[in-house]
Amino acid sequence: MSEKKIRCRAPLRLGIAGGGTDLSPFCDLHGGAILNCTIDRYAYAFITKRPDGVLQFVARDLNCLEQHRTGNILDTSEGLRFHRAVYNYFLTNSVLDPNLGLTVTTSVDCPPGSGLGSSSALVVAICEAFRFLCNTPLGLYDLAHLAFELERCQLNLAGGKQDQYSAAFGGVNFIEFLPQDRVIVNPLRITPAILNELEASLIVCWTGVSRDSEHIINEQVEQMKSENTAALDALFALKVSALDMKQALLSGNLPLVGEILNRSWQSKKGTAHSVSNALIDRLFDVGLAAGARAGKVSGAGGGGFMMFLVDPEDRYKVIRALNEAGGQANPIHLTARGVEVWQQP
Repeated sequence: MSEKKIRCRAPLRLGIAGGGTDLSPFCDLHGGAILNCTIDRYAYAFITKRPDGVLQFVARDLNCLEQHRTGNILDTSEGLRFHRAVYNYFLTNSVLDPNLGLTVTTSVDCPPGSGLGSSSALVVAICEAFRFLCNTPLGLYDLAHLAFELERCQLNLAGGKQDQYSAAFGGVNFIEFLPQDRVIVNPLRITPAILNELEASLIVCWTGVSRDSEHIINEQVEQMKSENTAALDALFALKVSALDMKQALLSGNLPLVGEILNRSWQSKKGTAHSVSNALIDRLFDVGLAAGARAGKVSGAGGGGFMMFLVDPEDRYKVIRALNEAGGQANPIHLTARGVEVWQQP
């Protein structure tokens, strides 16, 4: 009988409030605060053992395949960099058999540059699949930190810290990023009625533009380092919005959630010039004109997915207006679970 395949998935997330405060050096100096929630879109990683000693990486959504000899440290400057970096980590830490042939297949439920934390969710999923393969003890904090180290430090890809922790833990979380690389994930104990109301009130809209977040994030980091007063004020306002959003959600005050969402969107635009653009502004105006209470971009900005808060009765009216305006809008479902790994039955 053939070896059973290892399956893993990690959820994508919507950034509700505080986005940008998880970036260094702001969170290292002042502490960051994020409120986000995971949704029913996933990054997947599947591992199959091979008898031929070949190491194969397949990214189905990117239509990319590469093969290597097992047991070698792989160049992470090109190719499927996430796959290579994770393989290198488990190989160099002597928990992976260097002679073991593998096929590692991945896919993501959204286009690249979505603003839904897809790249970090993918790294978390690959790491967890390899952890299961190697039977390595690794808690959720350790898993998220490893994914952060590989993506941000080893591969030098720009970004903050929230995505890895959101993908690992799942659910609606208030996450604090403190000096000395300390992270505290606070799952919010929101009643089912409030969660149902929030879910029925949320719409996501694909702008059609896969944005490169790196230049936006680099601009934000430079503003922090130069201690630009306006940019720092915007970041402190975003941190306050995350705290306010926590209380608004726990109490089920959805109108206040909308006010905070709009307020934080204005603050977000103050952190870098290219957070918004003509397309985003137009779709934002279309959504509000159709009845949305509030909206913002999920992620760094410049494109990707927007999110809108609506009265549930108006949800499909707003979706129809956004689609007629050239967006691709849909309802979403919130998820309570983070990364999950299992073997093929």
